[in-house]
Amino acid sequence: MTRIVVVDNHGQFTHLEHRALRDLGVDTEIVDNDTPPERVDADGVVLSGGPDMDRIGRSADYLDLDVPVLGICLGMQLIAAELGGRVDSGDYGGYADVTVEIEDEDDPLVGSLAPETRVWASHADEVKDLPEGFVRTAKSDICGIEAMSDTDCDLYGVQWHPEVAHTEEGEAVFENFLAICDAAE
Repeated sequence: MTRIVVVDNHGQFTHLEHRALRDLGVDTEIVDNDTPPERVDADGVVLSGGPDMDRIGRSADYLDLDVPVLGICLGMQLIAAELGGRVDSGDYGGYADVTVEIEDEDDPLVGSLAPETRVWASHADEVKDLPEGFVRTAKSDICGIEAMSDTDCDLYGVQWHPEVAHTEEGEAVFENFLAICDAAE
């Protein structure tokens, strides 16, 4: 059975990310972001959302585990910042119901959501410049980079929260990430 850990960056929806995976039949647990990655046995990692970059603990170390990683909101921003991208304040600010335009129908994480989907997202901070090796896979009217992927390294990020009821196809994002993890084994 595929095992995916959710690294808790103190986000208000972390428990919902865990539950979404559990409801798919995944062996999953939440680990504190101060947990050393070498103590974790996983086929995939979800870096949860959270309040700010000052509270990410050892989350960046999970990028070196050689398993697929999905960053959600702050988790996506963390991936970008750690790998040479740029994160800055968003123009819109807080949470909003947003129509996201999928740009890559072949992307293993969000391609199945094409051509567009409704999501619930915070835009207080956003990825402004992609790290090398990443492609933008989704955008919206209020955010230039709503999702990103580096399929060669199995690193993925979404600005939105697939785990909340307001996101139309959130379960599909987790199903797609599970398929990515299964394929990587």
